[in-house]
Amino acid sequence: MPEDDSTYAPEHPEKHPEKRRSWLDRLSSAFSGEPTSRDELIALLRDAQSDGLIASDTLRMMEGAIAVSELTVGDVMIPRAQMVSLPVQAKFLDLMKQVVESGHSRFPVHGDDKDEILGILLAKDLLRGVVADNGPGSIHELLRPAVLIPESKKLNVLLKEFRLSRNHMAIVVDEYGGVAGLVTIEDVLEQIVGEIDDEHDEAEDEANLILAQADGQYVVDALTPIDDFNETFGADFPDDEYDTVGGLVTAAIGHLPETGEELTLGRFAFRVAKADARRVHAFHVGVLSD
Repeated sequence: MPEDDSTYAPEHPEKHPEKRRSWLDRLSSAFSGEPTSRDELIALLRDAQSDGLIASDTLRMMEGAIAVSELTVGDVMIPRAQMVSLPVQAKFLDLMKQVVESGHSRFPVHGDDKDEILGILLAKDLLRGVVADNGPGSIHELLRPAVLIPESKKLNVLLKEFRLSRNHMAIVVDEYGGVAGLVTIEDVLEQIVGEIDDEHDEAEDEANLILAQADGQYVVDALTPIDDFNETFGADFPDDEYDTVGGLVTAAIGHLPETGEELTLGRFAFRVAKADARRVHAFHVGVLSD
């Protein structure tokens, strides 16, 4: 039988005394000497994975975290030519069409040319502006401040800034002050955890994100927009900081949840139904009686 990524007990431990040591002892031995370079650290991590001390997913994330400390924004940004930006003078319905067709949730808004970035528009803000009885007179009123950063900024520094500011997008400028592209928090995180499924993936659009169960509970996809959850259950969770139920629950727990973890938020009991080393996939949700 092939080995998996976990530690294991050999059939004849007396022939393999090193296998009888605790996982912590073996891990400590693997890192008995302090690595003096990035390559040496990665080599030690790969040896630890080969010995069954850490899982392959964990190794990939560690390698990604190390790479992030060396990569710059220019290495991962979406170049200017591929940016989806919106002209401020466009009509609301024209903007809605562009937003829907692109499938993105955040957009730079520009003036006469793409170098004149006026702010960032969130798709949900545009929708609220369109349906409101006394909506905004212009798109200007819906814009959020744009964050401008240089191409040379290190990704680990940017990630920290994203987390502290709770901002998810930054405009990248070149040495002359022109717009070179944009970068999102997803672009940075993908360097650590690998490809992240797009929230508007066609398969996701076709899926039922909230499924009622025979026992009265619900299975809720972690990518369910908070707005949809609120509408379905008559809840009022805020969506200013997090877009999805997965983001909301993860923030409340304070770490990446594991399968089986439970949390009560308001009148809802959440239990993690499926999670991996990258993210939560689904929850079992029960509605508590008042």
